[in-house]
Amino acid sequence: MKKITTGILFLLIISVSAQANFSLSNNGLGLPQDNAIFNKVNSPNGGRTLSYSDIQGNPYYGKGYSVAKFSGTDETAPARYNMYNDEVEFTKEDKSYILPKNDTYSKIEFTNTKEVLVRLETGDDLSGYFFELVNGKNSLYKKTKTKFIDAVPATNSYTSDRPATFKTLEPVYYINTDGGFIKGPKNQKEILERFPAKKDALTAFFKQNKIKFDKEEDLKKLVTFLNQ
Repeated sequence: MKKITTGILFLLIISVSAQANFSLSNNGLGLPQDNAIFNKVNSPNGGRTLSYSDIQGNPYYGKGYSVAKFSGTDETAPARYNMYNDEVEFTKEDKSYILPKNDTYSKIEFTNTKEVLVRLETGDDLSGYFFELVNGKNSLYKKTKTKFIDAVPATNSYTSDRPATFKTLEPVYYINTDGGFIKGPKNQKEILERFPAKKDALTAFFKQNKIKFDKEEDLKKLVTFLNQ
C-alpha cells in the first residue's frame, strides 16, 4: 500500500512539473516550442504535395531570417514572415517553429530593418499580419501576400510544362481610424468623408500635395498629417 501511494505521489509530481513547464513556455516568459513548421503545398494538377523548394518564387517577405523581438516575452530570435501562410516563423536551438496567432505575441519588431509586424482583425479575408507603417491615433498598415499558382502540365508536344510558382501580389493598404478601417483608400473624397472636421485642412493639404493613393510614401505623408 505504501509503494502504491508513493508511486501515485511521484506521478502527481511529474504531472505538476510538466504543467508548470508548459505554462512557462506559454505565459510570455519564453517563445513556445510546440508549433513545428511543415512547409508543404498541395498541388492538385501535379497530384502530389510540394515542398517550397519545388516551387519557383519566394513565399517569404525579404530574404532569410532576421533577429526579432516579440511582444509578450523578452526573448529574441531569428524570424521571418511567411506571406503565403500568413505566419511568422522563428528558429530556436536550430529548430523552426510557427509563432502562435494570439494576443500575447501580436507584435513583432525586426531589429535590423526596424520593420514592425502586427496582427490585426480587419473584419475581412485579409485579417492577420500587417506591416505597421505609421503609428498614432490614425495608423497606416500594409498587407503583403503571396499566391500559389499550380503547375500546368503540357497539353501536347508543342507546349511545355509550366512549373508551380509563388506570385507576390500588390500590397493592400489600410488606414485605421476612430471610425474603423479604410481598406485600400482610393481618392480624396473617401478621406474627406471620413474626416469631416478636418475638411478645410485636408482640402488645403491635398492642394499642396499631389497624393497618389497607390504610393506608400504618399499614404505615409497623408496619415502623418491626419495625426497632427
